[in-house]
Amino acid sequence: MFEVKNLSVSAGEKKIIEKINLSIKDSEILVLFGPNGSGKSTLIKTIMGFSGYQISSGEILFDNKKLNELSVDERVKMGIGIMYQHPPKIRGVRLSQIAGFLTKDEGRINSLARELSLESHLEREINLDFSGGEMKRSELFQILLQKPRLLLLDEPESGVDVENISNMGRVLNNYLKESKSSALIITHTGYILDYIDANRACVMIDGGMWCYGKPREIFESIKNDGYIKCKECKCPSSF
Repeated sequence: MFEVKNLSVSAGEKKIIEKINLSIKDSEILVLFGPNGSGKSTLIKTIMGFSGYQISSGEILFDNKKLNELSVDERVKMGIGIMYQHPPKIRGVRLSQIAGFLTKDEGRINSLARELSLESHLEREINLDFSGGEMKRSELFQILLQKPRLLLLDEPESGVDVENISNMGRVLNNYLKESKSSALIITHTGYILDYIDANRACVMIDGGMWCYGKPREIFESIKNDGYIKCKECKCPSSF
């Protein structure tokens, strides 16, 4: 349902991603590991169509439709949603207002707010004076209200304590199972693997795709041997 073909991306004069290939099937969860500065966040932002990233070669396909020239809102309307690594703070807009814009189903808004312990945050300005865990729960709340078919999650557990990770992981996993949506999840810590039934994983190093296989096995290899070991098993172009 989603495919990246021979994709190369630059930001300004700097090439960040070099001829990568990956695919995600319906109802599949793909985990992406990689050191800082390897291009993971650039990949997600390019998929969403954010400005500042130029595709020099390749294409991005969703339901066999090419996304390269589509605007961000057009991609969102097709069913792609993003959860930011560093969520923005938005003054003057309450969380309940953005929730009402995303869905008219008040029952779902209240139910999801309750599940994510955000009931007392609904009338607060988005992410303003929120803790790290509150911001990430707010982001998850917003993306799930969109009901996307493809979720792009950039380090959802970053800066979040164990209790919040457990709560978010349970809610996210339930959504993915019930909706049969797909996801691309970037993680450094690997904590999210305790709660998500991920199918496959791959490692991004220096803008290229490398070692791939079972998420747990790759994560254990990274913990034991670092990322350098991953370069011994480069991803084939058909990954």
